[in-house]
This record gives sequence, C-alpha cells and structure tokens, in this order.
Amino acid sequence: MKNKKKINLLLVRDTFSENSVIGELFLDGERMCDTLENPWLDNQRNISCIPEGKYKVRLRLPRESATRDYLHLLVEDVENRSYILFHRGNTAKDTRGCILVGLGSQQDFVSNSVLAMDLLIKEIVNLGGENINLIIKNK
Repeated sequence: MKNKKKINLLLVRDTFSENSVIGELFLDGERMCDTLENPWLDNQRNISCIPEGKYKVRLRLPRESATRDYLHLLVEDVENRSYILFHRGNTAKDTRGCILVGLGSQQDFVSNSVLAMDLLIKEIVNLGGENINLIIKNK
C-alpha cells in the first residue's frame, strides 16, 4: 500500500539583498537546509524568486530534465512561471528563478549544495515521495 502521508515543506525567507534571498527549509517541522533564490523582482521569469504562498511539489526524475542528472523537486502551478525547481547551486548565478539548497549560508551564497540536495531528496523519498506541499513565507 502506498504511503499517502502529506510531506510538508516550509521555506522561510529571512535575508534579503539586491542579489539574492536566503532562507531556511523545514521538512515536517524539522530544519533541513538553507536556501538561496533570486531577489524579488515582481515574479519576472528567470530573474525573480516566486511569490509567497502555497504550492504543490513533486519529485522530478533526471530523465525529465535536460540539465539535471539527479532527482530533484519541481514546484507546480506557479503563476506565470514554469519549471521552478529545487536544485543544486551556490549563488544567484546558478539559478534562473529556482530554489537552491545548501548546508550553510552567507551573503548571497549557500554551501555544500550537493550534500544538501542528496539529504533532502533522501528524506522525501523515505517519507513516500508523494503529496508534497510547500509553503513560502517571508520573515
């Protein structure tokens, strides 16, 4: 029988600069990693973070992507946007509107992104890998 438990992700954005937004990602209430996104530029495609709000998320297989050769996350139903991912990367230059994960952050930078992504995906898969909900809030 498939696990129908909800998986809840909460992204709390807490550090805003003209180059990036740094935040923390929680999985079912437990802090998992740091995040880095583009700054808020009115949800413009490829250069802005996405709006605060609630989103559905799903696991995205490497074969579905032309550029990501590892399991990652796809944020669904973002208004006027598509292919918003959680993926590896360290600075805003590594994202075009997506959410980067890391295990440590400083101004406009997250570190240990590969390890952070691996740990996040492992936890989500262990929880069943389905019915993933994301809430994004600004602190």
